[in-house]
Amino acid sequence: MSFSRREFMQVLAVASAGGMALDHKDVLAAKPGAGQALYDLPKFGNVSFLHFTDCHAQLMPIHFREPNVNLGVGEAVGRPPHIVGEAMLKHYGIRPGTAQAHAFTYLNFEKAARTYGKVGGFAHLATLVKMLKADRPHALLLDGGDTWQGSATSLWTNGQDMIDACKLLGVNMMTPHWEFTFGAQRVQEVVEKDFKGHIEFLAQNIKTTDFEDQVFKPYALREMNGVKVAVIGQAFPYTPIANPRYMVPDWTFGIQDEHMQKMVDQARGEGAQAVVVLSHNGMDVDIKMASRVRGIDAVLGGHTHDGMPAPVIVKNAGGQTLVTNAGSNGKFLAVLDFDVRGGKVQDFRYKLLPVFANLLPADAAMQALIDKVRAPYKDKLEEQLAVTEDLLYRRGNFNGSWDQLICEALMEVKGADMSFSPGVRWGTSLLPGEAITYERMMDQMALTYPATTLNEFTGTQIKEIMEDVCDNIFNPDPYYQQGGDMVRVGGMTYSCTPNAPVGQRINNMMLKGKPIEADKKYKVAGWASVQEGAQGEPIWDVVSGYLRNKKVIKGVKVNTPALVGMQGNPGMVV
Repeated sequence: MSFSRREFMQVLAVASAGGMALDHKDVLAAKPGAGQALYDLPKFGNVSFLHFTDCHAQLMPIHFREPNVNLGVGEAVGRPPHIVGEAMLKHYGIRPGTAQAHAFTYLNFEKAARTYGKVGGFAHLATLVKMLKADRPHALLLDGGDTWQGSATSLWTNGQDMIDACKLLGVNMMTPHWEFTFGAQRVQEVVEKDFKGHIEFLAQNIKTTDFEDQVFKPYALREMNGVKVAVIGQAFPYTPIANPRYMVPDWTFGIQDEHMQKMVDQARGEGAQAVVVLSHNGMDVDIKMASRVRGIDAVLGGHTHDGMPAPVIVKNAGGQTLVTNAGSNGKFLAVLDFDVRGGKVQDFRYKLLPVFANLLPADAAMQALIDKVRAPYKDKLEEQLAVTEDLLYRRGNFNGSWDQLICEALMEVKGADMSFSPGVRWGTSLLPGEAITYERMMDQMALTYPATTLNEFTGTQIKEIMEDVCDNIFNPDPYYQQGGDMVRVGGMTYSCTPNAPVGQRINNMMLKGKPIEADKKYKVAGWASVQEGAQGEPIWDVVSGYLRNKKVIKGVKVNTPALVGMQGNPGMVV
């Protein structure tokens, strides 16, 4: 089914009049047809890109809370994306209390989520893509990666549910990260079979360890309205560090600025008048890369899950580069239009559109596919493990309430003094009063190396672990930021000084009111070890048993460290 622009607006008007949107003075669709105000995006220029990233295998609409702690250090202090809450609204001129304010910030999350409903869902995303392509039939649909991983059905189908959904959605090109946690062989199988003739899998920075041969196609050339354009892929550069090395044993990654410059120059030499990089570096890394590499018109970025209402404009020796990031969980679709004349980009328009499931009717074909792939697992997905009286979320530099719940489960079930849970950014949110189903639990832990562990570490070793992770996050040079967010901690409290030198950021480590002793051994539970051979019951068995036993989750106290030297930082509201 394809829409003309006029037909799509008629559909929106009918859907709105039919009560799809909630009756609230601040809801964009409070009156019939008013959803047009959000999704009526006039065409501009002659080259267009549609971009989503980090959907983490969420085929259905969900809730997702944006962070209240996203600290910038070094040159990134006070620079997007390191501004949160009211500071972010002020920076971008977004009116408080609106649907956009809900989409881009954590403010009044529970109330706003109940008002505006769920976000994302591939059936609703598909409708939006079709609407935009009615005015932009030439547009390329780009997938920034972290697409095959993050849900129960993606884990159980070896990513096939997402692969089929992306083909149906009409994705033209993608670049990877968590895809590699299915293993190199699986990735190559998909690229060579499922994607062949459908989706270009691009990664200029992945080479073989022996002869440094290019593993995947580095870039692709296309023509739009007589204008040749290039899309260069940049996979997550630290995949073998942040994820198990044994899953990609024969490949090297890295940022590789010199090779990126070579690819840009090569694409330009082949006639490309506009060059974009489809990146999974993360926002800060992309900003630095854009300052060092000439000839990139825009970086359509992912990895850090930042919903950026406008691009950061980076000056470099070749002129300027737009750097963006398009959020996560299928919550946004970015639209970048270029006016290319005289062999170069003359002007642009950029918009990051929230995907509100209440405002966008579900695409019938995509919904049918989703229903089909979910059907064999329906009973398991819908199993109610417990009910939460708290808001459960994960997103931010430190623990979220979902992380805390996992840490508590690990300590209780494993008999540990403290626990560690990885600082991943993916995972959906639940509102107070909602059921914790097996599906929503799996949103927090659906990965291919789920073994739980119980180790004995000395206080010195614990500090070393914490310091190492902390430097991955708060090193002032973004090229040394190699992980996700801070390891989530249960049992132990501590203080953190992000601006301190390496090895001096973690202090005041306490356990049950007593200082952690350097030479004393402590039982530490964890999961998702990147070391090969880790054994132990999978994390979902630990947490599901814990939830069934508790039946009701309430009073979760999030273990946020005492932050030192961060007063006035606009990336923090605690």
